[in-house]
Amino acid sequence: MNPSARIAVVGTGWWATASHIPALQASEHVSGIVLCDSDPGKLRAAGEAFGLARRYTDLQEMLEQESLDGAVIATNHASHYAISKTCLEHGLHVMLEKPMTLHASHARELVLLAQQRQRELIMGYPWHYTREAITARAVIASGKLGAVQYVNCSAVNSIIGFLRGDLKLDAAVHGPGSVYSQPSLSGGGEGHLQITHSAGLMFFTTQLRPKRVHALMHNHGLALDLVDVMMLEFEGGGLGSVGGTGNGSSGRVDLQVHCERGSVELDMYARRALIVTPEGKRVLESPNQGEQMYPRDAPVNNLIGVILGLDTNHSSAEIGWRTVEFLEAAYRSAAQDGQGVLVKSLYAKEQDHEDQAH
Repeated sequence: MNPSARIAVVGTGWWATASHIPALQASEHVSGIVLCDSDPGKLRAAGEAFGLARRYTDLQEMLEQESLDGAVIATNHASHYAISKTCLEHGLHVMLEKPMTLHASHARELVLLAQQRQRELIMGYPWHYTREAITARAVIASGKLGAVQYVNCSAVNSIIGFLRGDLKLDAAVHGPGSVYSQPSLSGGGEGHLQITHSAGLMFFTTQLRPKRVHALMHNHGLALDLVDVMMLEFEGGGLGSVGGTGNGSSGRVDLQVHCERGSVELDMYARRALIVTPEGKRVLESPNQGEQMYPRDAPVNNLIGVILGLDTNHSSAEIGWRTVEFLEAAYRSAAQDGQGVLVKSLYAKEQDHEDQAH
């Protein structure tokens, strides 16, 4: 008999119904799927579409009534922290959609909580599961290229309809609706919706930590940012530039990492990597046969593997935390006309409390 897991999906909106629930139902290692959503209408529609009868509008009630091994959290960005914290406190392994949280202090708290409870918190960054990113990370980590000196990271996509809240998709159950156009739910626009992917890839590949960020952002008439440009200094002295637009005519996610003795260049939409080492050049192109071009099911499958003890966490919460540090510093800088923001200042209130206690 195959080992199996019981998993809750918290949030039954567009991405959960388009990706996560189908991935769970496709796995032979999942014996039960429970749905939770505070919106009764969305919950009912999702349950009926996938034939899932175990449904809850209250998270606490679900956790008390159901015997669960893990949770997939695909709710609005502003709710990620509280829901993830509750699920971890109940002993569940968690796969959390990006961005991890909107505040660095909350991200750090979740990382520490997962460690304390000996649970895995997996970030929903599919690019981290590609052989191009994994190979690039291994080459940089090996030290053969030397220290990272300059990073260039770019995300260009067409998400302006998401940010306006008027995008109409031919969705099987739910479309994205207006959630991405509301700052109270999504935090920011291009940064929290798309640059989180490219920045997460940057931190995954380089394993660096941001130290200081300067940023400018323009909304172009929207309620959230559409075009973002950031400069950052990493701990250790490397420098980087990160940018993106949600009004591109085509999609691109590009990352170049230039080190002392070589470089790594990733074109994620083409699934191409160019790795230059002292020994020469190496090119990886396109997925292997049978591999998804955009492996959107990989984080959910990773959760299943972790629950069953068959796999380790391939998209760690620490990477989500570094990405949140970078983005929170960037949004603070943009609000101050590009003034530099030190990442350590994101924890200033906590430090003040510690100083007062002593």
